[in-house]
Amino acid sequence: MSSSTTQYSSVKHCNDTLTVKTDDGSYFKKRRYVRKDGSCNAVFRHVPEEWLLYVTDIFTTLVEIKWRVMFLTFALSYILSWLFFGILFWIIALVHGDMRDHTIEPCVYEVRSFTAAFLFSLETQTTIGYGSRGMSENCMVAIVVVTIQDVISVFIDTSIIGVVMAKMASARKRAQTVGFSNCAVINLRDGHMCLSWRVGDFRRNHMVEGTAQAKLICHTTHATGKVDMSYQTLELQESNIILATPTTIVHRIGPSSPFYRMSLQDLKKENFELVVSFSYTDNATGIMHQTRTSYIPNEILWGQVFQEVLRMTRRHYRVDYRLFNLTAKVRCPEVSAEEYDLKEHSSRPRDKLQQTSSLAAPTQFVKDVNPEVDTASTTEDVQVEKISHSAFRAE
Repeated sequence: MSSSTTQYSSVKHCNDTLTVKTDDGSYFKKRRYVRKDGSCNAVFRHVPEEWLLYVTDIFTTLVEIKWRVMFLTFALSYILSWLFFGILFWIIALVHGDMRDHTIEPCVYEVRSFTAAFLFSLETQTTIGYGSRGMSENCMVAIVVVTIQDVISVFIDTSIIGVVMAKMASARKRAQTVGFSNCAVINLRDGHMCLSWRVGDFRRNHMVEGTAQAKLICHTTHATGKVDMSYQTLELQESNIILATPTTIVHRIGPSSPFYRMSLQDLKKENFELVVSFSYTDNATGIMHQTRTSYIPNEILWGQVFQEVLRMTRRHYRVDYRLFNLTAKVRCPEVSAEEYDLKEHSSRPRDKLQQTSSLAAPTQFVKDVNPEVDTASTTEDVQVEKISHSAFRAE
């Protein structure tokens, strides 16, 4: 990864804006690509045939819009349909002469004005049926209009029920009950530098199984305003997870990792976003869901470890979500994983050589021992020692 030449002295951020202070005291703002809640910080402009796309897939459009807009849309659909068919009934009564001559047999009883026609349309579509207004057999056109209105009212009612149910069972609502930790951490795990973050399900009816993914997004902004973006998938140790209890997702920083040549100082200078996601199936509804979030460099804590949230009692496993986002400091080298591996590999051969020499010598000694030769050599040594002592005394 290419690091920026600007040195960052302090960083402070909000949900979707990162304000960076350089060494010369100037500030500049950087926007998140993916917000903490998982939504993309992108605005589309000049989309070809944008309104046609929304109208073509009207059901998805109604599901995605806000509740107040949806209620306003359906209220207008009812009111406009009542008004439209009320105008038709008023025109039919006007053409048939019900407005001028009250003695003739009307097309619709008690419809002598536009207000009465509107009320008849409302009563017909909502099946109120007060009893004062009703159809007669004199006008086939009015009978056809009433039939069409009844069919359209069934479609409107079905659409409202379907959209409301789909909106209430939206995957985005279920995704809000699955959360990621506020930060990611880098520490040592089994002698290797690892990047990890935590994911947990806050509901009691847990999902069947889920798959975790992580992508590193790097974006470079040119002076002309052009933005180049690159994506790189991170390899995870365990991607298939049963999320009954909070789980820590681990990425081992190996030679193929973009963090392999990154030290603590390099991390502060980098410009990237770590986008993590979790896709799963709800065991209650069987619907596929996905939740995601992002981490920027100053949200990745070096030399930290997540505190344990899982405890075992006599009857069950207890999860304390108060510790879900809490971390603790641990000893961790501030060098890159590449430098750490080189130091480890350079120190291991010496240790192995010393262990091999210390273990090989006794083995060779036992292998070459002969009881008779050993006894003879020992006797000769004792005699030589006695002679040396007598010579010393003589002197």
